[in-house]
Amino acid sequence: MYRELVEGNKKLAVIGLGYVGLPIALEFAGKIKVIGYDIRHDRIDMLKNKIDPSRELEKEAFVNKDIIFSSEPEDLREASFYVIAVPTPINIHKNPDLRPLLSATETIAGVLKKGDYVVYESTVYPGCTEEDCVPILEKNSGLKFIQDFKVGFSPERINPGDKQHTLTKVVKVTSGCDPESAEEIARIYEMIIEAGVYRSSSIKIAEAAKIIENTQRDINIAFMNELSMIFNKMDINTFEVLEAAGTKWNFLRFYPGLVGGHCIGVDPYYLTYRSAIFGHHARIINAGRGINDEMGAYVAKQVVQRMFRNGKSMNKSRVLIMGITFKENVSDIRNSKVTDIIHELRNYGIIVDIVDPNASSDEVESEYGFRLAAKPVAPYDAVIVAVGHKEYLNLDEEYFKSICTSKAILADIKGLFRGKIKELKYWSL
Repeated sequence: MYRELVEGNKKLAVIGLGYVGLPIALEFAGKIKVIGYDIRHDRIDMLKNKIDPSRELEKEAFVNKDIIFSSEPEDLREASFYVIAVPTPINIHKNPDLRPLLSATETIAGVLKKGDYVVYESTVYPGCTEEDCVPILEKNSGLKFIQDFKVGFSPERINPGDKQHTLTKVVKVTSGCDPESAEEIARIYEMIIEAGVYRSSSIKIAEAAKIIENTQRDINIAFMNELSMIFNKMDINTFEVLEAAGTKWNFLRFYPGLVGGHCIGVDPYYLTYRSAIFGHHARIINAGRGINDEMGAYVAKQVVQRMFRNGKSMNKSRVLIMGITFKENVSDIRNSKVTDIIHELRNYGIIVDIVDPNASSDEVESEYGFRLAAKPVAPYDAVIVAVGHKEYLNLDEEYFKSICTSKAILADIKGLFRGKIKELKYWSL
């Protein structure tokens, strides 16, 4: 397969052209022939015009790339090596929602041929690829697994907004369903991954490695959030505590904050779901998830308490929230925990304005049912800086004073303005 792709006799297809799929497709397209497939016609139209809908890649990333963008499943018949990079969200019950993954699998099964490869990049629980996806590939294609087609798993490690740890500069874990496929898949990824490839011994090991990467971060951030709650009661600044503790060489540098998005805020639920099937209740993972899921409401309540102590009437108060995306310097609003702050404040009768230099108001309205304000409309009784966008980093106390009433609260979730606020009532995690 590697030789056929390099010689141009076969094509590689990437299914799902979001944060994960598009960089993969474009990197491969610099080396071999690629088909980029997505079910969203509007996304395909943008990509044909060299526009990344996620606003992560510049037009230059599309230059001199041997790639065809399509939303027509029939075009996938021309490929022989398929990379599936679709979302794996959770449902309202916080259980895995495999519908996008299984739908993509059905699409590939409809065009699968003898000798083809299918590699999954979507984050799943251990066993999902072989137990949930492979049976669909077999049933819908009429082909036999391993005998007629090969499958692998190579977990994505894309970090949206990170211009340093990009796709090619992060070690790639790869795996296959047998020794031959494992080596072929590794060699194919080695074409584009400058940092090198780690050959996992099995698909399940690769799946498990990915799921614990994000679960580990989730647990550590939950610990920081709990420390923040404790130190808040003691009137101690958590960020200062972490700076002091961080002077020791082996102290792990995590910080409190909102944990949303489509990875850290979701993936642990895939592991707890799977562990329950095997009769194990994941106590630490579930506890961490519980803490992190409550942080939005916790922040809102802390702000409300301080507003009340400053003599503010809740049903007459106005609050500005700065930032709605799930993390700094990205446009992605999926599973944003800032919305928990908004809902909690509105439950008190508070009028809430939301601004964000990176988010689309139309997307916010479609996802959450409210629109962004074009700009702050002063005055506000509290300002919550919820996301550390670069556009906010150089703001000073005079700016916040200019949009605030007297005795207003500045809630700085990320600790961006620690030590810089002298007159306003300041609070951070």
